[in-house]
Amino acid sequence: MEKQPVGLVTGGSRGIGRGIALALAGEGFTVLINYNSNIGAAEETRELIEQAGGRAELCQADIALTEDRDLLLQFCREDLGRLDLLVNNAGIAPPQRLDLLETTEANYDAVLGTNLKGPFFLTQAAAKLMIRQLADKTIPSATIVNISSISAYTASISRGEYCITKAGISMVTSLFAERLAEFGINVYEIRPGVIATDMTAGVRKKYDQLIKNGLTPIKRWGRPEDVGKAVAMIARGDLPFSTGEVINVDGGFHLRRL
Repeated sequence: MEKQPVGLVTGGSRGIGRGIALALAGEGFTVLINYNSNIGAAEETRELIEQAGGRAELCQADIALTEDRDLLLQFCREDLGRLDLLVNNAGIAPPQRLDLLETTEANYDAVLGTNLKGPFFLTQAAAKLMIRQLADKTIPSATIVNISSISAYTASISRGEYCITKAGISMVTSLFAERLAEFGINVYEIRPGVIATDMTAGVRKKYDQLIKNGLTPIKRWGRPEDVGKAVAMIARGDLPFSTGEVINVDGGFHLRRL
């Protein structure tokens, strides 16, 4: 059995997921990096962790699929012997950015499957595993972190499916925080703002100007390591008397200003 705590990061190969994986490795976690299609990026993330003296493993899985979610948890049980921390980070943008009056069921189903159904049922299954591990003292504590977005409350009519999933993740956080508190499993939501990743590369010029014009009080793009630091704080156990908490990592975007 792995002696270090184990953190599973879905979508951990690049972008925000990579920032989280690196931060957890820095906290002494063995990181299980879940990726779906980009094995090259996943291997890069593992190399970065190993170069820094940490340990990481890779597991390909599409979290929208039941059998793939089962595979991830099987890897934790059988190959690593434990699961201390789940970070639901994997997410996709709509295959096509379409106006709300034009979007398709195919768009909707694809985004909902990865961004909401997958995290919900992975959390359900991981929680059951964590409860058993806590009971038999395989692990000393367990934590779940959901990565949402400012899109949880910011309407973007050309990607309504994405906004719906992020609003849904907020409720998933609240529901599991309530359900798992009796077992000592705290659940948190981290809500990133405008973060420089592959997903936002296509709107770089647009947001450069918006940020310059005061979109956020902190006038810069967010970075994956900003989100990683927030997850690391939770992973260290720095918020023991908080659950269901929303942590904004958005440069102050959430502030209502006059």
